[in-house]
Amino acid sequence: MRAVKLRLSRIRRVVLPHLIGDPGESRAQRVIRRIRVGVVIAACLVTLQSLLLVVGAWRNDRQIERHMGVAAAEVLDAGPRRSTIEFVTPDRVTYRPELGVLYPSELENGMRIYVEYDRTNPDLVRVQDRNASLAIIPAGSIAVVGWLAAAAILLVLGVLERRARQDSMTVDSQLSS
Repeated sequence: MRAVKLRLSRIRRVVLPHLIGDPGESRAQRVIRRIRVGVVIAACLVTLQSLLLVVGAWRNDRQIERHMGVAAAEVLDAGPRRSTIEFVTPDRVTYRPELGVLYPSELENGMRIYVEYDRTNPDLVRVQDRNASLAIIPAGSIAVVGWLAAAAILLVLGVLERRARQDSMTVDSQLSS
């Protein structure tokens, strides 16, 4: 059990950066430590953006549900991340939302679909029966890939920092001889 704790402690030291440097750290060690802190901050920002993506989708859904209107729409230009549509409201006003429709996956040019829109803001439109739960997997994937990339970078930087520490110790021992 003690060996496992010791091994986890070593892994933690290699992967997780410490914010305050050691008194005798070299310039290379300080630079690597700061880069490692930057990598962790970047990974946290990617995670925050992913979380905000889901929260924003949920907020848009709530807004649509408060003032919901339903209309038949035609897909003018379909894409995996953005699709342009056109729909007519019951009061015979035609809308082409500038930002397209929310949750546009699996749409094709010329399709006739039903959309749910915010009657107070007809530019806020989603495909009928789709909601923010569709944003969870892409947002989660972005966060996971971000942390995997950060972990790989932190591991490489940890090895470089260890080498820099060993080089510093070698120089120090040679100077003291």
